[in-house]
Amino acid sequence: MPGLYYEDASVGHLIKHRLTRTITESDNVLFCAITHNPQPLHLDAEYAKKTEFGQRLVNSLLTVSLATGVSVEDTTLGTLVANLGYGEMRFPKPVFINDTLRIETEVTACRESKSRPNAGIVTFMHRVYNQHDEVVCTIERTALLQKRPEGDA
Repeated sequence: MPGLYYEDASVGHLIKHRLTRTITESDNVLFCAITHNPQPLHLDAEYAKKTEFGQRLVNSLLTVSLATGVSVEDTTLGTLVANLGYGEMRFPKPVFINDTLRIETEVTACRESKSRPNAGIVTFMHRVYNQHDEVVCTIERTALLQKRPEGDA
């Protein structure tokens, strides 16, 4: 099942993605390792105990990557021309190891592409919630989506 074609996207369309994910210690350590991020707040339990959080925080870019990845099936799978950019990202609450995250995506803007007649520009707002239904991350993402091929219903 492909993602949204440009014509399928309408401002206000809300998608509650089915996939949820509990973030493990291994997820956080591996993400920090492959991105070369040595931040002790993410990796050093003893260091993190002395912070205001009292424990390690999950790397915020892991949260961003998870939200984008989870959204793909319902938004851009098979219909993406290119991601055009990420706008404002906010992290109003921390994500901790063993938090379970769920993602919702809202279409916030749509417009025809001026340079590509077979595509349109769609802006998504991804919202990430923890197991307490607290918003832990919001991400604005703009994508160039294919228009529905002629003859497809």
